[in-house]
Amino acid sequence: MLPFWIALQFLSSLPIRLPGMPQPQELGRSLLFYPLVGLLFGALLWALNWLLAGTPLLLHAALLLTAWVLLSGGLHLDGLADSADAWLGGFGDRERTLTIMKDPRSGPIAVVTLVLVLLLKFSALLALIEQQHSVALLLAPLLGRSAMLGLFLTTPYVRAGGLGQALADHLPRLAGKQVLLLSVLVCVLIAGWLGVFAVVLTGVVFFWLRQVMLRRLGGTTGDTAGALLELLEVAVLVGLALA
Repeated sequence: MLPFWIALQFLSSLPIRLPGMPQPQELGRSLLFYPLVGLLFGALLWALNWLLAGTPLLLHAALLLTAWVLLSGGLHLDGLADSADAWLGGFGDRERTLTIMKDPRSGPIAVVTLVLVLLLKFSALLALIEQQHSVALLLAPLLGRSAMLGLFLTTPYVRAGGLGQALADHLPRLAGKQVLLLSVLVCVLIAGWLGVFAVVLTGVVFFWLRQVMLRRLGGTTGDTAGALLELLEVAVLVGLALA
């Protein structure tokens, strides 16, 4: 179960501390557990949503969103901010885009992007609470982290060295495809036609964002993977709120 604990430590702010640096093979296998971490996040959010029943709607949605951000420690929002800065400031140039993504500072476009994404998440959560579609709290984290597995399965990693390269190089590919299929099945089993809709929507947005990455960078980075996750979560929440 070490790969699961690696995935949980990396993707969450939960107090998981592993002794020493894992082997590259264990890092690669940890990707197989990303969907399970997403399902765990969803279960925690679903339980919080149940506990908040009867709370004023605006406060209810705000507390859910706060818990959502805190669970991941803002890791993927950071990737989204870096990607937004790089895409605007890179002017279509691959090397300039990669250089800007490494800069820890955030520019105005990063701030605007984060505000818009969080506003959309908040508004979608508010609508879903009103509609009593709490299953969306399970689907969005699960599909977002499944998509990260799918990204590493299908897309070259363009930065040599580091954690991302170890993940890409040592990911068991057959097992990864099986985990993706299982994730799709779980979505359908827990949400029926809404699950099918969420899977299809995720697939459409995933392939569009992947093409954007390939055209600009020729592959993915850790930052663009985080951006993908955040944008997919927003797409699923908004899509289910409008469905």
